[in-house]
Amino acid sequence: MKARGAGTFLVVLALVLSGCASNPKLQSPRTRPPARVGTTNTGTASWYGPGFHGRLTASGERYDMHALTAAHRTLPFGTVLEVRNLDNGRSTQVRINDRGPFKKDRIVDLSLTAAQAIGMVGPGTARVELRTLVLGGGDRRYVVQVGAFQEQALADNLVTRLRPDYPEVAVRSDEVWHRVQLGAFDDPDEAAALARKLARQGYAALVIAISTRLSPPV
Repeated sequence: MKARGAGTFLVVLALVLSGCASNPKLQSPRTRPPARVGTTNTGTASWYGPGFHGRLTASGERYDMHALTAAHRTLPFGTVLEVRNLDNGRSTQVRINDRGPFKKDRIVDLSLTAAQAIGMVGPGTARVELRTLVLGGGDRRYVVQVGAFQEQALADNLVTRLRPDYPEVAVRSDEVWHRVQLGAFDDPDEAAALARKLARQGYAALVIAISTRLSPPV
């Protein structure tokens, strides 16, 4: 899906907002995340592993079940937490790079390796204390979109053309659209620079801002 003019460059900031995030009734004190370095939060942790290994996370990274990472509903990507198992005292540190958990009685989803580190793989869940060690960036990230198709095959064809020069290209799909996108930038200027480069190569590139917050489950 190429632009008609090599100089064509579109920048679109499309903020994807969750409909329920602003409802304070859905944000109980027990599930509200730590907001500052040093604060703590307690609740139930779960973990996710092989079935998600290699898939794109909400941050744009690929999930690596062997890395010390975790999913949290609202903490900024890049936040580092200490996770302590209250049942056995074991602890580890994780970096937030995904969104979840999707069950309202849980406060964090750990990678397989993080779950192993605190001894909760067998039980599947554990009572934990979260302590914020490093607070990550903002709640918005930027991707560069070069095509949106209703047919998966068209999206796959564009990915095949782009991958030799842009190995990070990926298709992100919903019920209707298959979107071909690159990157997951904290800095919109970096995303814009990539979009300009793609435009010079003849692609219609859009910079899209996405919210990284997830609605609390109801």
